Amino acid sequence: MATRDKILQFMKEQAYKPMTEDELIKAFFIKKNEIGLFLSLLDDMEKDGQIVKTRRGRYGVPERMNLVVGRLQGNPKGFAFLIPDDLNFSDVFIPLENLNGAMHNDRVIVRISKKMHNGKSAEGEVIRILERANNTLIGTYEHSRYFGFVVPDDNRIFHDVFIPKDNSKGAKTGQKVVVMIEKWPEKRRNPEGRIIEILGDKDKPGIDILSIIKKHKLPEEFPQEVMLQAEKIKDKVSARDAEGRLDLRNVKMVTIDGEDAKDLDDAVSIEKLSNGNYKLGVHIADVSYYVKEGTPLDREARKRGCSVYLVDRVIPMLPPKLSNGICSLNAGTDRLAMSVIMEFDKNANIVDYEITPSIININERMTYTDVTKILVENDADLLKRYDYLIDDFRIMEELCLKLHQKRVSRGSIDFDFDEAKVILNEEGKPIEIKKVKRTISHRIIEEFMLVCNEVVAEHMFWLNVPFVYRVHEVPDPEKITLLNEFLHNFGYHIKGINDIHPKTLQDILKQVKGKKEERIINMVLLRSLKQARYSEHNLGHFGLAAKFYSHFTSPIRRYPDLVIHRILRETLEGKLTKERQEKLNKMLSNIAKISSERERLAEEAERESLDLKKVEYMTDKIGQEFEGIISGISAFGMFVELDNTIEGLVHVSNMLDDYYHFDEKNYIFRGERTRKMYKIGDDVKVRVLKADVDTRQIDFELVD
Repeated sequence: MATRDKILQFMKEQAYKPMTEDELIKAFFIKKNEIGLFLSLLDDMEKDGQIVKTRRGRYGVPERMNLVVGRLQGNPKGFAFLIPDDLNFSDVFIPLENLNGAMHNDRVIVRISKKMHNGKSAEGEVIRILERANNTLIGTYEHSRYFGFVVPDDNRIFHDVFIPKDNSKGAKTGQKVVVMIEKWPEKRRNPEGRIIEILGDKDKPGIDILSIIKKHKLPEEFPQEVMLQAEKIKDKVSARDAEGRLDLRNVKMVTIDGEDAKDLDDAVSIEKLSNGNYKLGVHIADVSYYVKEGTPLDREARKRGCSVYLVDRVIPMLPPKLSNGICSLNAGTDRLAMSVIMEFDKNANIVDYEITPSIININERMTYTDVTKILVENDADLLKRYDYLIDDFRIMEELCLKLHQKRVSRGSIDFDFDEAKVILNEEGKPIEIKKVKRTISHRIIEEFMLVCNEVVAEHMFWLNVPFVYRVHEVPDPEKITLLNEFLHNFGYHIKGINDIHPKTLQDILKQVKGKKEERIINMVLLRSLKQARYSEHNLGHFGLAAKFYSHFTSPIRRYPDLVIHRILRETLEGKLTKERQEKLNKMLSNIAKISSERERLAEEAERESLDLKKVEYMTDKIGQEFEGIISGISAFGMFVELDNTIEGLVHVSNMLDDYYHFDEKNYIFRGERTRKMYKIGDDVKVRVLKADVDTRQIDFELVD
């Protein structure tokens, strides 16, 4: 019987010309009793966009027919970009008139009408919609006498949805609603829908975050069967659970996390050996012991893909009984773990390692703040309280710095972004936004987890067994060319664009370190790279300059980590039979794809909740003045970032002291009369004009 792979291989051959169903049946020698299955397979492949059926009933692969399959990314201005499924293709620009009823996030087939030229994207037209992404939308209802309409929260969906009067469900102007699309947009006609749920007045506390949850279709509750399975799991580790495990309960170890973290999935231990070597233990919660493949808990975790950390809540991958309970490495209690025990020489080269199931008992639940106070500030109270651990923390710092230096020397790109933390009051209103700086304690955990992930990935690679890798591919030369042009404005230059090495980009980051343009160049450089993803193939990690990399250290909150633990245990126990490997080979591609997609969705929801609260924080700051730095320049104005990471726009129409011309090549605004110049990285003082929560936009004006 023909398989997907065989059909694709056949159609990709140079000599292949599009064939009809009958011709393909003959070509593959399909028996009469298998014709139905074969035609069904062709239909499935067509629905997935792997093959295309022409109007004349002939089948071919998209790339041989000047077609590209992918997802649309809408733009508030009305156009869109196609993000191709095939990572070898660049994004394709789709003008409004060529969308043909397709909407943001729809999966579509696009015909290329203009090839990429002089750094500009290829241009195309949507010829087929494979999958609709927006059966339901979240937005704000506006009522009129005879009908209503919903303005979508997501401005990448630039159509308002028409609501007939009978389909409004009694919604009132200004309420957040969920609308079901009943008619898709056509040329010169908006989509039409009916309201299926009223969330509440848009200004009511909690409705803003609820709208984001609904918009991204994030799960709000666990299914009953999942909760029933979770309830059956015991709260304590039994003697039977500990059988066959390495007993590490007498080894000193700690967790180091943020103050408000509840799902603690990694602990560390350290020892300086008599020969001067370091013995580092990374102990990860053994979630796979409790979450068995194919169970309700596993199916739900796979569906969710990861935990989502919104500003005011966590939407966990696993029920709290596991994520905050038996799987969380809480201090003073026995816990099951997968331990990676590594020995490093004095130069941080790994000389030996062991991967084993274990039973552990955490000595202390440490925070980043307290460990930093011990190591940097020599806080007297903390030194006294944790006197039996101080030497361990010093050794951790010592090994961390050596591991970091070793990683940097091979070319690993180390972005140093300060994150924003939003402090909310009881009603969910933001009362403070502050930077969270990366400290030595953050770096300790970061370096230890990175090296652990590499050790596990390389171990599994050489065993030549099915696995899920964390991959980061080489950036597109076109994007590096554009980055280089941008850097020229600041006097920097990239060498070897067509054969870029991470060390080259690392050198740029070193050159800008401590300069006022550092954050902006860091951001632009980051956007020039491809996004990391999961894959069943080991493609290396460009950003880390690592040949082998995986995600092993967070199985409570990332599904690929849980899968890796499962495979690792089966390998250690000798259960990875040939049949089991064949089954895994069929599963892992889909798991990697779904996990990557869920990760993107989680990141988008997290970023949106943060941006929402940043704008809300500024609503009562109208007229106040702040110091900032120009973080971006375009034809319509300048973006200014404040010290607390909040960013707003100085629109060119609000630059009143002169008529300013935009120098596109050098990213500069130049005054016609005064010859005053504004460029990226300049320090400026701004006044807040407007903070619009609905559009997520903050408007500034310059203070002379």
